[in-house]
Amino acid sequence: MFAADALLLAALTFNAESPGEAVALVRAGCARCAWGETGREAATLTLSLDGTYSQHLVLVRGESPAEYRITLGTVAAGRHELTVDRDPTLSAINVGDVSIDVPIVAVLPPGSDDSVAQSMAPILYARPNTIGRFTDLPILMWYEVAPTPRGRRFRYSVIFTNEDGGTETDRLMATWGRTTDIEFVYGVELDHAGQVLAEEFQGPGHEVPPFKGRHEARHPLLWVSTDNNMVSESGTTSVRYAPAPERFDLTNVSREAVMDRHPWSYTVAFEEARREGKIADKPPGQNAIPDPRRFVFVEACGEIGNAALAFAVTLGRAPIRPGRVVPWIWSDRGVERYRIVRDGCFRAAIPLPRRVRPREVIALRAFAYKRPPTYGRAVAPVNPVRLTRVNTVFMLDDMYQPGPPMLTWTGDVRLEPGGRPFDLPIK
Repeated sequence: MFAADALLLAALTFNAESPGEAVALVRAGCARCAWGETGREAATLTLSLDGTYSQHLVLVRGESPAEYRITLGTVAAGRHELTVDRDPTLSAINVGDVSIDVPIVAVLPPGSDDSVAQSMAPILYARPNTIGRFTDLPILMWYEVAPTPRGRRFRYSVIFTNEDGGTETDRLMATWGRTTDIEFVYGVELDHAGQVLAEEFQGPGHEVPPFKGRHEARHPLLWVSTDNNMVSESGTTSVRYAPAPERFDLTNVSREAVMDRHPWSYTVAFEEARREGKIADKPPGQNAIPDPRRFVFVEACGEIGNAALAFAVTLGRAPIRPGRVVPWIWSDRGVERYRIVRDGCFRAAIPLPRRVRPREVIALRAFAYKRPPTYGRAVAPVNPVRLTRVNTVFMLDDMYQPGPPMLTWTGDVRLEPGGRPFDLPIK
């Protein structure tokens, strides 16, 4: 797929000693690119392999050369040519020249877990109302591997820069600690010989039906089809993306920990939110948040059951002493539906007043609540919340990226809904 006036930026050849999965490291930047500025968002590249369209790559990371890992798909043994063109029709109008280098094209021979995982990585076709609009872009993909009675299961998830539909921005920050959209998109179970036993995908309405769509070699083809980034087995768009998945173990961490491994993903997400007018001092329920650099981000783990949980911090220049009354600033902002209602590892974010520095945050509080009825249905007898870990507490730096961790804790605390809170000092 080429624009009529596409501009060739690079052409290189590589040799595959045997058939395998090709993964390229692209290092690129574009003059005057700024993801948060309308008209300067990004330059968009078209990549082709041996003369056939492979994918588009949007340079979301700004002016300085930055690294992008992409899947080129299954290649035969022998010589191959990768060409990179600039697509002016999908690039912002006020960006300048592109600098590009492709220092590595690795061909993974069959056999290793990484090669198997790369060979089944989904190729994502763009949602129609995102093309050329620099929104809800898939920027990172990871996979998890788990044994099953019949073999192994691979699960692929994607981080999108935003979510145009679904959860409001302020509720996302309160209950997920982010403005990105993170979605499971595809799963596949293999037997011990590596043959496919079952496939599934996350479709509209968060349903997970069997996948019966098309493949390119072993790569499933998926179309992003809803404003909250669910996928379908078919679609109308031809622009597609193929970020190379990386393996990630989510034991005792949240999915947002994948973003921590790539701090630039925070920058891109919050720049997009600012460009779309979602960063503003407004009351809860207005689909907007204060400056993200004013938030305290908390990751904890535990069992919420049919209760609910919120976090708070207090500020000061001295430790809290028994009997001292201090004001607490809450993640739920006084709104019931802004509380955490899921088990596992989870994040919340707490907005602070202006000009608060990290060293002024002196304590973290966790408090359990009864969960309100949902859609008129009563909640079963409420259980205590069990809190077992606080993995990290941090604020963002000037680039919207995570600063040093302020607190970690492990233990086993039970919180009765409406009962005593659990406090941890931050030193």
